[in-house]
Amino acid sequence: MTPAQYSIRPVEPGEEAALFALIVGLAEYENLAHMVVATPPDLADALFGEKARVEAVLVRVDNHPEPVGFALYYHNFSTFLGRAGLYLEDLFVLPAFRGQGLGRALLIHLARLAVSRNCGRFEWSVLDWNTSAQGFYESLGARVLPDWRITRVTGAALTALAALP
Repeated sequence: MTPAQYSIRPVEPGEEAALFALIVGLAEYENLAHMVVATPPDLADALFGEKARVEAVLVRVDNHPEPVGFALYYHNFSTFLGRAGLYLEDLFVLPAFRGQGLGRALLIHLARLAVSRNCGRFEWSVLDWNTSAQGFYESLGARVLPDWRITRVTGAALTALAALP
């Protein structure tokens, strides 16, 4: 089922609380709500501050007052390609609005953006347990890379690593 009308557009200043609510929804879906420490002002700084580092789009459906989904992304760089890439940090559609083509529309929107910016690739991560998402991504031509694992250093471990001689 496709919604009668939807729109996708960049997050604008003043919409940080709406984006934050969707981020909390994503964290709850992934059973990671306890890890959310960001605030709407943090998002405002990351999106619109002097050193803005990320971009985001919201998807809205007619006759619904709040956005029902988002995608947050930024540019990375491929040394092998010698070109920037577009990295999708998070994509989320509220459960009540899934199955209507909105996630697909968000991915197509970002793929078009990557092409228009001459990016060498468009990539993202998917949780290993989220097989429905993996199947969805593969149906759009994405390849889930089996040989790659995310490596992350945060918090005290990051501070300790930075302090090494």
